[in-house]
Amino acid sequence: MNRDRKVAIVTGGGTGVGAATSQWLANRGYDVLINYSKSAKESENIVVACKNAGADAVAVQGTVAEDADCRMLVDSAVRRWGRLDALVNSAAVTVFVPAHKLEDIGAADFDRIFRVNVVGPFQMIRAAAPHIQDRGGAVVNVSSIASITAQGSSVAYAASKAALNNLTVALARSLAPKIRVNAVAPGMIEGRWLRDGLGEELYEKRRAEAIAHAPLKKVATPENVADVIGWLITDASLMTGQIVPVDAGFAIGLAR
Repeated sequence: MNRDRKVAIVTGGGTGVGAATSQWLANRGYDVLINYSKSAKESENIVVACKNAGADAVAVQGTVAEDADCRMLVDSAVRRWGRLDALVNSAAVTVFVPAHKLEDIGAADFDRIFRVNVVGPFQMIRAAAPHIQDRGGAVVNVSSIASITAQGSSVAYAASKAALNNLTVALARSLAPKIRVNAVAPGMIEGRWLRDGLGEELYEKRRAEAIAHAPLKKVATPENVADVIGWLITDASLMTGQIVPVDAGFAIGLAR
């Protein structure tokens, strides 16, 4: 095993943006721990793809809502490779509830969403920081343009991503200069997550609306978002505490 290769953990790394990011990193010299909660088969497929790219990779089940699981994920990476250079917090959950239907979303929904989307990244960063700081590495949190527009799958999801933005800035300040902490804020992303959550008809409607509002007349793919995450990890050496939209200009399009 090549101990000179860099190492990354990607939570939610078996599907969507996490899967695309795992492959991006594997293609550029990183060994990757792919964390998943439920997507075992998909994660093992990404492990194979990473290994085909010349990386060592492993899929490890765990929920970032549990601190013990977060520490286990970090320990697993460090035991396997002896180092940790980067962390991507891509795991997230939501409920699909229109913002005006206040009675359809409850405290339990908020609790679960904030546990995974906000507390989870904090716990992962806390566990990983002692190892990443030895390498002068980087953390990227996957936020959402919903954190800025206050629109999205639910008010709880949008609020959780706004909190994640705040966490990103706070930890960028406290972990500097040894660790850079940034976030990406994707707009609509093509793929199964939204298609399954919205249903086919509403998904296509929302996709068309997003394209119409976005100045670049596109919606993101997981690979588009992974490109920016990878850049923040490998090349953006003077960036920390930044929330980078990856939305084809959707947020500014709403203001026109």
